[in-house]
Amino acid sequence: MSFTGKTTFAAGTTLPEIAEDVGDLVGIIAPYETPLLDALGDPHRAATSTRHEWLEDALLPNTDNVAQPGLNDLAVNTTAFTMAHAGRFRAGDLVQPTGSVEVLQVTAVNTGANQITVQRGYGASTKVAVLDTAEFAILGNAGLEGAEAPDARFSVRARQNNFTQIFSATVQVSGSEAAVRQLAVADELDYQKANRLRELLRDLENTVINGIANDTVPQGSATARRSMRGILRSLKSNIFQPNVAGFPEDAGLTEEQLNMALRLIWERSGSKVDLILCGGKQKRAVNSFIASNQRFASSTDAFKNLVSSYESDFGVCRIVLSRFVPADSLLLLDS
Repeated sequence: MSFTGKTTFAAGTTLPEIAEDVGDLVGIIAPYETPLLDALGDPHRAATSTRHEWLEDALLPNTDNVAQPGLNDLAVNTTAFTMAHAGRFRAGDLVQPTGSVEVLQVTAVNTGANQITVQRGYGASTKVAVLDTAEFAILGNAGLEGAEAPDARFSVRARQNNFTQIFSATVQVSGSEAAVRQLAVADELDYQKANRLRELLRDLENTVINGIANDTVPQGSATARRSMRGILRSLKSNIFQPNVAGFPEDAGLTEEQLNMALRLIWERSGSKVDLILCGGKQKRAVNSFIASNQRFASSTDAFKNLVSSYESDFGVCRIVLSRFVPADSLLLLDS
């Protein structure tokens, strides 16, 4: 026969007679980590204006490209080349086309016609045909003993800038809400402040990576909101895309692509990459680099497939995982 005595469910779905069992803990289920901000640390100096500026300088370029469509140098006897920037050369420069064994000596520069005149096969080097768009690397200038000093050359420093952005949130708690006893919360106002602060830091991390500046009123106004430019939209060079300008084409990120990007940055800039910022998809791709080299003994009770730093010929890079990096991107940074 069925049970006829008093049961817990006899009171109905609300169980008014039974004491509540509520864990004294609040779980935050939304992500709020800021791995990039943590990796970069506190700034060396605080911004003291809504427009923050800094200076950038570069050494004089030591490469240039041939800009001579229809160039025919099969007989390797061309001695005048139209360049993209002939002013980068001086008489006496020893130049070498990239990937060639031949060295050429510049004998004259015509900046008006953007043309240089050269002596082919300098130093008995083997002549090789030069094609349009070929890159000339300046090895150095060979000066004449006792000659007058050449015209001075210099670089002009560039002033770069970014604008600060206001991140704000509001907290409001009624007097009654603050007075009553809360489950798992000692002070409702402090709890709300902590959560809003987590949200602001999360948004700051996202903006540092993906932010975009106001292109019409960057300084802001009574009706225009001021916003900051993130890392992705600050990049002007060393942007690599599969199958563009000789960059390897693959369905996913490969170690060949990563090493080529690190090498090209090392060759072209004065920076040293020490931080790789990526999302989950690219992090798994980086982890797969070691898959073919892993070995496990029969006694192994733990399987590890994780790369936390990447050491290449061009430096050691710490790998930082951030939810806010686009799935198809990988950021190589000098912290």
